Amino acid sequence: MTAGRRAVLAANLMAVRDRIAAAARAAGRAPEEITLVAVSKTFPAQDVAALLDLGVSDFGENRDQEAAVKVAEVAALRATAGPVPRWHFVGQVQRKKAGSVASYADVVHAVDRPGLADALGRGAAHGERELEVLLQVSLDDDDASAGRAGVAPDRVVELAEHVLGVPRLRLAGVMGLAPREGDAAVAFARLAHVAAQVRSLSVTAVVVSAGMSGDLEVAVAHGSTLVRVGTALFGDRAIKSEHGLDGPPGD
Repeated sequence: MTAGRRAVLAANLMAVRDRIAAAARAAGRAPEEITLVAVSKTFPAQDVAALLDLGVSDFGENRDQEAAVKVAEVAALRATAGPVPRWHFVGQVQRKKAGSVASYADVVHAVDRPGLADALGRGAAHGERELEVLLQVSLDDDDASAGRAGVAPDRVVELAEHVLGVPRLRLAGVMGLAPREGDAAVAFARLAHVAAQVRSLSVTAVVVSAGMSGDLEVAVAHGSTLVRVGTALFGDRAIKSEHGLDGPPGD
């Protein structure tokens, strides 16, 4: 890695942290309440290692094939010393990929159906691991954003109860994406209401994953405890969406 690239990452990280701190203070919250997940999809392991050295501990990926390789590469880079990352899988998980994802991810953000939860549980059991999961809540009105995943708000409690019965899974909370059209504040307020319902079922379900580079302030104002930031940290994606590597729920 060049000194120039390291300097860019450091400056971007400082700017993002300043934004999170300002948003937290404006909402009457402590900045320490907000976890930053650096969405490193399409960027190299060297960028992850540099941000680890700068104090970032949580990283997000959204494609299993890329993530599995990068996790191994970062592990090799950190083999001798230094902090190790906590990996978040922030993309949609195909059931056939659930075993692979469960072998390296610490947190899966987009669980929206019982069958996926079961598959992740089997994968975690196979690897003798514990896996934190977040329930993806649909915040889109009607079918305004066709094709986006997420469980309907009125079905979240049912899904949460199912996840609580799956061995090796720990229900950590909820996640949501602002709608492509509509008011993000209204959507995130709806997510906060659903989060409270899920929290009433389990003391571990405290995470509200919401907010990305463009809307993190709105999300923090409505109770987000974890923001997923990619572009504002790393810059423009090295590989664009036509290759399938730049879609939600990352950033």
